[in-house]
Amino acid sequence: MVQPLRRVRKDRLGPPVGFVRLMAHTDPIALIGIALSISLSVTLDLTGAASGVESLLAGLMGITISLLVDSLARAERRFHLRTLLAGPPWLVQAVPELAAAAQEAVDRHPGTRVAEEAQRRFERLQADLAHLRQGRVVRPGTDYQDMLAATRDCVRELQGLTNVLPRLDWWRSDIGRQYWAENLAALARGVRITRIFTYTERTDELAELVATQRRAGVRVGLLPTVAVPADLHVNLIRWDGTACWTAGMSAHGVINENRFSVNAADVARAGDTFQACAALATFDT
Repeated sequence: MVQPLRRVRKDRLGPPVGFVRLMAHTDPIALIGIALSISLSVTLDLTGAASGVESLLAGLMGITISLLVDSLARAERRFHLRTLLAGPPWLVQAVPELAAAAQEAVDRHPGTRVAEEAQRRFERLQADLAHLRQGRVVRPGTDYQDMLAATRDCVRELQGLTNVLPRLDWWRSDIGRQYWAENLAALARGVRITRIFTYTERTDELAELVATQRRAGVRVGLLPTVAVPADLHVNLIRWDGTACWTAGMSAHGVINENRFSVNAADVARAGDTFQACAALATFDT
């Protein structure tokens, strides 16, 4: 009769993991307060500084205050979370689902590559959101959707700076043709387009490209790369003074990153770079 009773009590208490998890979710200040309260109660009782009832009441009072502090801390965290989620409906709905999915992946597959990948993807999301928080969108070198969309939305002025490599393959590629089509549509809407080509050699291929763009209505400037410092050898676009694009380049001169920004400092920096090149470029017609 005694053995089954002990087994039931053991099952009722649950595994040590439950206690550890409970402690992990308790505010550290509350844990310290509870420990100090118990120590005070035991000390008062052992030293005879207070009666047993008085020491017990002192301990219970300290524990009560500690739990009250823990409750207030939890309430503050919940209020802060509700404030963060007081945004658009898609955010309010998605954040709890993302957190629950990540937690479930880690709980179901602890210590596996699945759990590690869940952490890596959350860290990647955190990095992406950090860019967005600063008004920037960073995409791979093959994804030009922001460039095309911003050109499509441009209403007043487009400024472009193109660092010409020995060959002009980009302008003949699919994305180059799409971008030029958006340029033609912008010109038809009355958008003023100024583009500067920095070059190492004035080839027939470059002359043909310049002539084509000038005939379409683009104000084209030419600038030899030796006339400007290396930090101005960049590819950039600036739309209406409110948004800009810059290209991340590989060592072989291939665009490997598209950086779109509405950050005021980035837009101003792109404008300064363009104006520095425009002051040195030749705009012969």
